[in-house]
Amino acid sequence: MNTFLFAVNAIMPMILLIFLGYILKKKNFLDEQWFKKGNKLIFRICLPVLLFVNVYNIESFKAIDWNVVLYSEVAIFVIFVMGLLLVKFFIPDEKQKGVILQCVFRSNFAIIGIPLAETLGGVAGVGIAAVLSAFSIPTFNILAVVALSMYKRDENGKKISLFGCLKTIAKNPLIWGVLCGLIVLLIRSFIPLNTNGELAFSISRDLPFVYTALGNVAKICSPLALIILGGLFDFSAVKELRKQIVIGTMARVVVVPAAVLFVAVLLEFDSSVYPALVALFGSPVAVSSAIMAQEMDNDGVLAGQLVVWTSISSIFTIFVMVVILRSIGLL
Repeated sequence: MNTFLFAVNAIMPMILLIFLGYILKKKNFLDEQWFKKGNKLIFRICLPVLLFVNVYNIESFKAIDWNVVLYSEVAIFVIFVMGLLLVKFFIPDEKQKGVILQCVFRSNFAIIGIPLAETLGGVAGVGIAAVLSAFSIPTFNILAVVALSMYKRDENGKKISLFGCLKTIAKNPLIWGVLCGLIVLLIRSFIPLNTNGELAFSISRDLPFVYTALGNVAKICSPLALIILGGLFDFSAVKELRKQIVIGTMARVVVVPAAVLFVAVLLEFDSSVYPALVALFGSPVAVSSAIMAQEMDNDGVLAGQLVVWTSISSIFTIFVMVVILRSIGLL
């Protein structure tokens, strides 16, 4: 019951913010133009800043269990390839292929996953989750740009060339957010220590107004994205997109976590690893996936539906996963 209540309490704030956005649009408190501009704000400013802050806050890689990191990264890439096969055979619409593919491999690890790992595994669980986030979140975002770019077409209706796809990826604000964070980390590694054993210069310590401003922009990203998603949500589209919603939702919250956890059990990972794996692979699709799909000329309506339905479904699937793992002594 505690696990089920946690899942409800973790997911319901998201659902309520989406519902708030939907009501604000329905009551004409905010018009469609506002939501579209908000979408651009999230994609071009807030999300890149959030990714930069996440990467910047990585402190040390010394105590990393590289076996878990390697397993997680390989799993993400294998899931990506399996997703490619899924959309090739079952999703005919080009604008929906990248959306479904993104849903298959990309979880809401930052918002739901890390708190979930802490609840399930305590300090050890959140420690492993934090390490995995340093690798998985940039990987998710880079692969998401690839997924949403590879099926795009130019003005003449032709598929974008490999060069065109790489150009789209290079111009993506999220990639630049991650890249800037990595550059700062690289520079930080060359900064000498002072007499107190601290870095001689740190943005968070020596330029606190800059760090605070960036942190505030990062904090508004997720709640604002959820409200905007609600304003763009269309209940009438559920019937038309039923097949795609079922495929994407089942893949994200049932098939992927079941497969990853099953292989992890076969590999005999330590029990302290499973809270982080449940969080990383069992969470619903990332909220930002809908924002990205809308801005990159994919099916934004379907992407929004998948955020909502994977979030609702994950309340039950996370509960089932935890019960099974506890019953075999791995949680």
